[in-house]
Amino acid sequence: MKKVLTVGVFDLLHIGHIELFRKAKACGDYLIVAVQKSDSVLKYKPQSSLVYSTEERSYMVKSICYVNDVVEYEGVDSIVEEVDFDVFVKGPDQSHDGFQKAVEYCKVNGKEVVELPRTDGISSSELKQLIASMQK
Repeated sequence: MKKVLTVGVFDLLHIGHIELFRKAKACGDYLIVAVQKSDSVLKYKPQSSLVYSTEERSYMVKSICYVNDVVEYEGVDSIVEEVDFDVFVKGPDQSHDGFQKAVEYCKVNGKEVVELPRTDGISSSELKQLIASMQK
């Protein structure tokens, strides 16, 4: 069985996330989604305002038909060492130091790395801005 791992915050679920899960699942047989813990999100992005708790985000992601398992994580460079997987799926803008270390770990340990493009016209940041503008 080929296990696939992808990671993210997944605060406001949208069509882009569903497409990520669908395409990631197509890279193997079993999809594991790592949801970043709220404390870690705020540590790396203190300006972030999360709508849902870690537990709520994990529950919503686990409810998606493409997802087989959900784990919570603090840093991407550590979760790749903790989870049993064969393919690591990431987005093109996921390139900060932690992702670079995670990709290097994958290369050294024989894990495949797949970079999937973002879904055009949708992002969590833009969605939050749209919701905020509707409140005015």
